[in-house]
This record gives sequence, C-alpha cells and structure tokens, in this order.
Amino acid sequence: MLAVAACAAAMSAPGAGQAQTDNYPVKTVRIIAPFPPGGTVDFFSRVLAPRLTESLGQQFIVDNRTGAAGTIGTELVARSAPDGYTLLVNTIPLVTNTLLFNRVPYDGINDFAPIMLLASSASAVAVHPSLPARSVGDLLQLAKSKPGTLNYGSAGPGTNPHIAGELFNYLGKVNLVVVHFKGGGPALIATISGEVSISFSGIAETSRYAKAGRLRALGVTSTKRSEALPDVPTIAESGVPGYEFVTWNAIVAPKNTPRAIVMLLNDRIAKAMHAPDLQQRFRELGYDVIASSPEELGAHLKKEAAKWGKVIKERGMKVE
Repeated sequence: MLAVAACAAAMSAPGAGQAQTDNYPVKTVRIIAPFPPGGTVDFFSRVLAPRLTESLGQQFIVDNRTGAAGTIGTELVARSAPDGYTLLVNTIPLVTNTLLFNRVPYDGINDFAPIMLLASSASAVAVHPSLPARSVGDLLQLAKSKPGTLNYGSAGPGTNPHIAGELFNYLGKVNLVVVHFKGGGPALIATISGEVSISFSGIAETSRYAKAGRLRALGVTSTKRSEALPDVPTIAESGVPGYEFVTWNAIVAPKNTPRAIVMLLNDRIAKAMHAPDLQQRFRELGYDVIASSPEELGAHLKKEAAKWGKVIKERGMKVE
C-alpha cells in the first residue's frame, strides 16, 4: 500500500516528471527474459506483458535473450537506452553472476534502475522415480554412500537451481554433482527423462510433474510447507537444519531511466500483481506476491548479493 501511495503522489505532482510520462509509451516496449521458456523469469514476463499492454496502450512484448546464465540478456538491458523501452525480468543471477564469473560486463546492482520486486517462491528438491529415495533423509544417505555419483540439473552456472543445489551440498555435507543446462525448463525435463537424477526447481513446475507421477518431490526449500505441495516437508525439517532457499523475481530498467517512468511502471505493475484473477493463480502456483517499491527492491538486491556471496565462496563456485 505504501508503494502504491508513493507512486500515486509522484504521478500527481506537476512538472517535468509528468511531462515525461505524458508521452510514454509511444512505441513497443520489450521485456527481456534472459532465460528460456519454462522457468519463472519467462512466466512473470509473459504474465505482465499483456497486462501492461492493456494498461498503457502500447505493445509490451517478451524477448527471450538466453545464454551464459542470463548474462547475455542482462547485458543487453544494461547497455540499452534509459528510456523505459527495454526492461528486464530477472532473478538471483542478477546479483550472483558478478560473484561467479571472472568478468561480467555490467554491475548487477549499480547498472540498473529498480522497478519492483514482484514475488518470491520456494523451490523443491525432487528426484526421478527410479532413484531409491523417498525422503530427504534417504537422499542424504544415498549421496553419502555414493559420493560424487548422483547428479542434479541446473539452469546454468550461478542460476537458482545451481545455488539451491550447492546450498544443499554445503549444509548436508554431501557432493551432488551439478550438470548445467541452458535454462530451468531444460534442466527439469532432463530430470523427468532420467538424464539426471535430481532437480531443484520451482514449486509450480515441480508440483505439476509430481502430481502426474513423473517426479517424486522430497522437500521444499522454504522454512514452511507450501500450499502447492502440502504433504511435502521442508528440507530443514527433514535432515538439513538451517536450509532455506527462496527465489524471487524482479523487474528493472537501465540505470538513469527517468524516475517518473519507473514510478508509472511500478504503479501499473502493482495493479496487475494485485488483480484478483492473478492473485488466485499465484497462490495456486506457490508464489507470494510482494509488489515492492523501487527502494525496497534496491535494498533487497544488496542483501541477496551479500547472502549468496558467502555460499559461493564456501563452495568455491566459479565460472571461467
């Protein structure tokens, strides 16, 4: 409510800010999703695009620019004109890629104008039905009896599944081997097909395949159980005390995008995120709507960079 009220106040003030938004948008706006279809970044991009098209009267289109754990699409936005016509939806790699790669051509915090922290959600650890593990405890025992032989799928170095898996290794004192794919969708499909044994994927995607019997969900990564998988315990209560991994999705613009445009987008996105039909859909998929202010997102990005920097250092996670 505070974010929406602040936005309304900013939009009602006369002057240059109002003039900037009077003519925005006058052409198509691109929402860059730096990961392939099938993951949460693509999901939120495609949920927002038609709502913003309807609200602002110009086409908002989703452009999947994938590769290098989201770096390619993210760099494209960082180097775009700060005029509100190129936006980015991203998740944890926005702040962790600079910690993992030797060189990243942008600063995940300082080269972007925060617009909104959209939502958060837990992930779930799941296994292919052929793996003889029916609980997190079973998985830990199996991993310790066969060190370095069990593998899990990742959406790429430094992506959410990779970090969730390495946190599991770190706290569970095991050594699951990561296999990198070109996105969360391909990584999940690899687990379903049996190409890899284990996945750390979003609740929404995991629950769908678990209910169909194509995956066996063992634990959720949050500190409380998920409504989407009510019978599945948390990893923390199942043998890995202190385990918590909650992913998030945010939308940002290039640095120096006019404040008035940022606040207009924040206002219209907040209205979309709080629409009753979307609220119901988010609940069913296990997403917790946040719809933050730009300032709250900025603070969140700094906090996340510090949090995951420790895990990355402890596990020696580096990408050449």
